[in-house]
Amino acid sequence: MQSDESLAIKAETENGQKHARISAGRLRELVHRIGGDGDRYVVVKRIPDRPDVFVQVWHEQGGAYQLEHREGRDRFFGTALGDRDRVADAMERWAREEDGWDAGIAWEPLGHDAPQEIPELPEDVRVEVEARIRELLRCGYDDRARLTEDAEEYLVDGDHRPVSRAQARELVDRLWTERLAEQEAWEGATDPERLTEVFEGLDARGITARENFTCCRSCGTAEMAAERGEGAHGFVYFHTQCTESAAAGHGLTLLYGGFDGSAETTAAVGREVVAALGAAGLSAEWDGSPDTAIRVTALTWHKRLVG
Repeated sequence: MQSDESLAIKAETENGQKHARISAGRLRELVHRIGGDGDRYVVVKRIPDRPDVFVQVWHEQGGAYQLEHREGRDRFFGTALGDRDRVADAMERWAREEDGWDAGIAWEPLGHDAPQEIPELPEDVRVEVEARIRELLRCGYDDRARLTEDAEEYLVDGDHRPVSRAQARELVDRLWTERLAEQEAWEGATDPERLTEVFEGLDARGITARENFTCCRSCGTAEMAAERGEGAHGFVYFHTQCTESAAAGHGLTLLYGGFDGSAETTAAVGREVVAALGAAGLSAEWDGSPDTAIRVTALTWHKRLVG
């Protein structure tokens, strides 16, 4: 049943490793590996992430494999299996969203916490926090955990915390689900996906390329040296303020340079970046000066959520 095809999943293990869009063979390797101290479980979520939807397995050396899956807040099931290949097969079928993936397994309902009574937010608070989270959702780089933290902290003023963690999570999950429904209408490769392909290609050719990197130009340029890939001669990136501008429909500013600090290398990097953008069908404005940022114009910022 193994395939080299990438699955639309992300997997996390107890030892802190995270794996995105892995093959069925790699998922099987993770299941086979677990059992030792500090490496006893694999949690798998879909891409894009969906609230309260996951499959996971726990295994301690010498014991059974405790396989569990959740499909919504009130549907949580588990079973104990002795065959790790059977576990891996079930998790792969879940990842592929195959009909009847869970057939032939004796599932038992698992206990879960009763729904928590969450007070409604005051209207003015809700409107302000929703606007900020919708903005970040349009940017498309944050997962639900990060967005929940942002929602909780956004209006904090000293000891005044108008949004609780539970209220933040509920708000984020609702807006996240709405955004997932919106992106179902997007067809084909989007402009941010083309941009990612450009950055991946540049990175492979010696130009360290980073998306949504740091909070501003000063931090980005200062921290880029630590990101330098082996043999890289230059860099290109855009920071979070650039992302927000692009998501708002104002185009994207790209910052670039040469690691040797020379104007000649910086200009050469700029030319490589502009050429790569053009080859991908993205429009760029640049006057050729190493002191001028590159502007990617006419973008439709449909950044698909991952989570």
